[in-house]
Amino acid sequence: MQIGCHVSIAGSIDKAVDNAVKRECSAFQIFTRNPRGWSAKELTKDDISNFKSKLKQSKIDRFATCAHMPYLPNLASPKEDGFEKSVKTLVNEIERCAQLGIPYLVTHLGSHLGTGDEAGIKKLVKGLRIAGQTKNDVMILLENTAGQKNSVGSNFKQLAEIFNQLKPTKKFGVCFDTCHAFVAGYDLRTKEKVKETFEEFDKYVGIDNLKILHLNDARGDIGCNLDRHYHLGLGGIGEKGIAAVVKFANRRKIPIILETPIDDDRDDFENIRKAKEFA
Repeated sequence: MQIGCHVSIAGSIDKAVDNAVKRECSAFQIFTRNPRGWSAKELTKDDISNFKSKLKQSKIDRFATCAHMPYLPNLASPKEDGFEKSVKTLVNEIERCAQLGIPYLVTHLGSHLGTGDEAGIKKLVKGLRIAGQTKNDVMILLENTAGQKNSVGSNFKQLAEIFNQLKPTKKFGVCFDTCHAFVAGYDLRTKEKVKETFEEFDKYVGIDNLKILHLNDARGDIGCNLDRHYHLGLGGIGEKGIAAVVKFANRRKIPIILETPIDDDRDDFENIRKAKEFA
């Protein structure tokens, strides 16, 4: 079982590995920079060597690690300056992942800002194709969205429409977020419904393209489009559904990453323990 959570890089990027080990993770996700800004401090030789050394010592498989794009980029933006800045950030993030030996970079699909799905998808595909030309082995993972206003890629058919236009194909994969899928209208509350949902995902997108699974319960109910993650088993999906998803990911050897909240109810340690119980 490869399971972990999003861990902090506060102090230095190698501290992410310490934080993962402390939480008994066998997989983890990071931001390689401050996720709330455009600028990024260059990675030093020490940053890179310390991260790689600690990862090797931890015995966490590097193919169970991923980075996530920062929040500001919008690859579906109709505003040319914002679009170009977003693509530049994506390319830079891919290069940073390559330096650190992180094989996967998860990206949100963006918002068309009211110009319509067709226009948004056209911009998104253009940006992803540019980023796909980078000469390294980092794979860009498209994350399904929660179906918020002006977003693209919340239903599997549209996600497949985007994914199938991307070249070179070996540079792209998918990250499946359980909270996003559920609030976008896909039922994950029982073993049977989980099976049906992933069969539909396989039909359109292909299970073989699924490289990372974001395991989150949802604060909202099915189809509400509210992107609010919650503690495993305590939200709209519930224990039976979360357990079925965990078992599915384990059978397929897909690394599981939690992005659950930290509050008075639970922290990362408890949510990871809960996920292991579900297995």
